[in-house]
Amino acid sequence: MSADATVTGPAVVALGGGHGLAASLSALRRVTEDLTAIVTVADDGGSSGRLRREMGVLPPGDLRMALSALCDDGEWGQLWRDVLQHRFASAGTLHDHALGNLLIVTLWELLGDTVSGLDWVGRLLGARGRVLPMASVPLDIEATVAGVDPDRPEALTTVRGQVAVATTPGRVVSVRLVPESPPACKPAVAAVHEADWIVLGPGSWFTSVLPHLFVPDLSAALHTTAARRCITLNLGPQPGETEGFAAATYLEVLAEQAPKLRIDTVLADPSAVDDEQRLGEAAAAIGARLVVRPVRMPDGTPRHDPLLLAGAYREVFATP
Repeated sequence: MSADATVTGPAVVALGGGHGLAASLSALRRVTEDLTAIVTVADDGGSSGRLRREMGVLPPGDLRMALSALCDDGEWGQLWRDVLQHRFASAGTLHDHALGNLLIVTLWELLGDTVSGLDWVGRLLGARGRVLPMASVPLDIEATVAGVDPDRPEALTTVRGQVAVATTPGRVVSVRLVPESPPACKPAVAAVHEADWIVLGPGSWFTSVLPHLFVPDLSAALHTTAARRCITLNLGPQPGETEGFAAATYLEVLAEQAPKLRIDTVLADPSAVDDEQRLGEAAAAIGARLVVRPVRMPDGTPRHDPLLLAGAYREVFATP
């Protein structure tokens, strides 16, 4: 638990990757000053994939997005968020590279340390929180998928790579990491042990949320920490990865992958709850109470509203 009496809000660790984690962080930075993001490092597409293959580094893209989400809404934060997210458009090798990815990799090269490099970017941005990778080596996601060929719906196929798994036709049956049992980022493990609350999701379930449970030391920390645990459900299925999922399916898959992991709260938007009784039963099966609150953007798009989500988190964290 946080020992700094000057810090307002609980010590919160949020796990995930990509747009889902960014949505959670945009809300959580409004709730607490003691915030740590632990980010998946399996991206193999776009600018991140190119830098990973060329430089042998962790894919920086999801780390960059998390840092951007922690920028405040003032002039400084908005400018540096835009700088970090800026992508080059050219006919040359810089095309589609995100400037933030290049900045992060530059600091890794200069400092020779992944965590220090991310901390320095956070200082430059005035980020309201810390960003850490979940593992200290680049990872690949490998999935067993049923029905890649629609004429053979029960046939199983192995699909490798985060982008391939996230966009595969068929139904993802299980996922695993390559290499198996990778080394965790030690400061990330320490943050989980010191947290008051752990937040999992929203995000790509198989490629951003569940992978944290396959890093042995990080998984052990998530199972043994004294922190309470909150699952934030997605607003809808992700085509190719969770297509056809009911709201309860996310929790049922989690229970299959980590049967001993106890959850305290499941947070869901009413528009995403297709069967509240089934969802409540799935939540109870993993030890959680179900909290249904409106957290969707008012325009109806499948995006979380940072202010509404922040209000929901405040309520969850205040519950004895």
